[in-house]
Amino acid sequence: MESINQKIAAIIHHFHLNNYAFSKRIGVTGTTIDSIVNGRPQANGTRKKTKPGYDVLSSIINEFDINPDYLFGKSSIMLKADLPKNPTYSGMPKIIASSNDDIENIIYVPAKARAGYLNGYGDPEFMESLPNFHMPQLSNGTFRCFEVQGNSMLSTFYDGDFVFGTYVEDLKDLRDGRVYLVVSKNDGIVLKRVINRIKEEGSLLLKSDNQDGNYPDFNIPVEDILEIWYVTMYASKQMPEPSDVNDKLQDLEHKIANLEHLIPKN
Repeated sequence: MESINQKIAAIIHHFHLNNYAFSKRIGVTGTTIDSIVNGRPQANGTRKKTKPGYDVLSSIINEFDINPDYLFGKSSIMLKADLPKNPTYSGMPKIIASSNDDIENIIYVPAKARAGYLNGYGDPEFMESLPNFHMPQLSNGTFRCFEVQGNSMLSTFYDGDFVFGTYVEDLKDLRDGRVYLVVSKNDGIVLKRVINRIKEEGSLLLKSDNQDGNYPDFNIPVEDILEIWYVTMYASKQMPEPSDVNDKLQDLEHKIANLEHLIPKN
């Protein structure tokens, strides 16, 4: 990891300045900057670099609009202007449904309504056209139900399954490896495992559970995100057989075959 002295040298180089010109910009002497970047000569012939003080660092940040996290090794992005834009993500869904008793209902988005949802998630008339219902088990938060479409999450979710998600109010709450339903401008509605890279890269990395090679990972920029729902429950049409049923049937068939072999033939 680069030291803070090396970071300051990189800033000087980025703006095509020498130590003296840089020092004048931030209101210190050229000797001060030279001691930070190159070090002070020592009696044994070596050079010892001076650690910059608070005033020097503050002047550098303000004069050159530097990202403070860059100086302290928490980010590789030097300039504030190059940082990802602040998300415009809303902390609440635009439309919710409620019963006559003012109890919040769950809006159901079937597969055939996905395309319309992308444009109509904030349209009261469209959202009222979707079915909605109440589930006592899902009452702490705002929930939505989506029908699974496709096989990208196969082994976990199947085409036609129903996933129930609670609205993510703050993108900082996204946790790596969890399953979310992401609604975005360019990619529509996708059900994926999410790796949160907003702080480092300004995007989310989306991964599929189906590893057959047809569903590569991809990124969604934070500014494209419209809604995110954390999947907390699902209902499946798949009814798996008990794992030992086939083994028991085969064992029974072998026993019958053995009995037939032991019975004398007339």
